[in-house]
Amino acid sequence: MNLSLHPLILLLVFPGGLFLMNIGLLYEWADRKLVARFQSRVGPRWFQPFADTVKLLAKEEIIPNGVHKFMFQALPIIALTGALTAALYIPMFGFEAAFSFEGDLIVALYMLSMMTLSIGLAGANTLSRFTIIGATRALTQMFSYEAPFLLALLGPAIAAGTWNIGKINTFTGENIWLILAQPIGFIIAVVGLMGKLELPPFDAPEAETEIVAGALTEYSGRGLALFHIGKNVELVIGLTLVVIFYLGGIANPIEFILKSAGLFLVVSALQSMFARLRIDQTVGLWWRLGALMGLLQLLAIIFGRYLGEILR
Repeated sequence: MNLSLHPLILLLVFPGGLFLMNIGLLYEWADRKLVARFQSRVGPRWFQPFADTVKLLAKEEIIPNGVHKFMFQALPIIALTGALTAALYIPMFGFEAAFSFEGDLIVALYMLSMMTLSIGLAGANTLSRFTIIGATRALTQMFSYEAPFLLALLGPAIAAGTWNIGKINTFTGENIWLILAQPIGFIIAVVGLMGKLELPPFDAPEAETEIVAGALTEYSGRGLALFHIGKNVELVIGLTLVVIFYLGGIANPIEFILKSAGLFLVVSALQSMFARLRIDQTVGLWWRLGALMGLLQLLAIIFGRYLGEILR
């Protein structure tokens, strides 16, 4: 049974708002630390992401020549706002969602797309060749990973018979873990999430050795900090969605910590196991294979439900 808090507390403090942004920074540290340990390095201390964020927020934001000033400053805010808005519809940490309605799954997925769209527009808004290449790669990769990720989440939604994330959470918590019934969808969801967030080996849009920082090369200070915070928030939300849909749902904060930590360990291990893929490798094969596998799974689920109704 979901825990309940006052809507304003859910929205501004816990588990949304400030708490969600700080948890995102903590996840960033855990990711960097785990990858470092997998690579026989020490890794940063726990406060390093917080210190980096404070430093960026305190630095001057330099606006390069030839950009649309308002768009340059507004895009980081829009990106972070989209991620935080998506959290409104998700029972974060086992607490009741701040706002819920039938079909909120589609709205949440659209809100999660705002980050990539903002990064693409940010890169196209400047004159640097690195940002333009990064923006092109980011948008290309988005089209290749958004569809399979959506298809992977539609499977559990169809099995639950609802498009409401809270109801899907209740359904998966009361039934068998869908990772056992829909293993292909789980794999697509994890890989799709890594591609959406541009995590290694799918980090061609921001390859440091090739295009500096990709679409965000010209960003500094507050704008860069907001983009980083938004990505961290999306990581938390993405892991939460995969846990809700495939790992038996979330009933309380302890269950969330245990399940998301296990999933996070898998994601970090995958980052360490593979070298960066070229953009053609990142896009071409997965678009065909991931989308096809997702569609086949959906057809199997729909056929199974139809056959079950006939047998009744």
